[in-house]
Amino acid sequence: MTELCEEGGRLYAAALRAGRISREDAEPAPCLLEFALLHPDPDDPDWLRPVPPAVALAQRLTPLEREITERRRKALDIAETFEPFMALSGQPVSSSDSITVLEGSERINTALNLATAQCRTEVLTVQPSGRISEESLLRGLERDKPLIERGVRIRTLYQHTARYSQEKLAYAAHLADGKVEYRSIDELVERLIICDDTVAFIPARDDQQVALELRHPGLVRYLIKVFEFMWSRAVPLSVGTPYEPAPDGITEIQHSIAKLLVEGHVDEAIARRLGMNVRTCRAHIAKLASALGSGSRAQLGYLIARSGILEQDP
Repeated sequence: MTELCEEGGRLYAAALRAGRISREDAEPAPCLLEFALLHPDPDDPDWLRPVPPAVALAQRLTPLEREITERRRKALDIAETFEPFMALSGQPVSSSDSITVLEGSERINTALNLATAQCRTEVLTVQPSGRISEESLLRGLERDKPLIERGVRIRTLYQHTARYSQEKLAYAAHLADGKVEYRSIDELVERLIICDDTVAFIPARDDQQVALELRHPGLVRYLIKVFEFMWSRAVPLSVGTPYEPAPDGITEIQHSIAKLLVEGHVDEAIARRLGMNVRTCRAHIAKLASALGSGSRAQLGYLIARSGILEQDP
């Protein structure tokens, strides 16, 4: 079993918040026990206590570590095999060589594995919010652990909503190291991976099945500057929270929502851009309306503009 069922995820989150869950309530989600996410409460046999997500993640990753080590060795062997041939291309890069279309997840992952195996200094990544599957987690570890062991620096940008994702928090904790930094920001448009100042990868289609491999020096430098711009405005994942109210009673995430509301975006578009579900987005809009004393959606836009909150730094 590789996926935690939806009901299991909901009950596990509830157990983490409450500190325990009754055996009866946990029965609809047997995946919780299969994942070893609950253990008996020593003080009361009718209750179960949740295993901390970082511990649960480590337990599930342990049997995969040997596979990761073997794949890492193969990836390095492949990179060393092709490195002399890549060095032969001493002529200037043409426009046709600098942008490569990668179709299909297998070809995309092969190109990413080769690029990270050759990386020597730093990897920059932008990861808009979304649930991490175990398959994606394994691929990430396959690429990230060898980099850390070689002393390569890794900086990753998430959206603020990642702070409520147990998978992302546990993944960050598992790779916590002086060379690895995680920050979050309110809005990220698309995924981005940059290796050194040599190659960048961006998606070319919403279903993530087509990507572009960019090797033009000018394009890569531009994307690095875009990353640094966002990084300077992001908040370390381990410090503070953008969901705490500012002195005006409005959180940073609500400032972001207010800006998008004034720009005319509908709830669904706002939720998509900020990496949250529509129900959560509407809950923030309701809190924003309450803070500003708005009685209707039309009045809310007027009060946002009149309040001057968009002219302040949240």
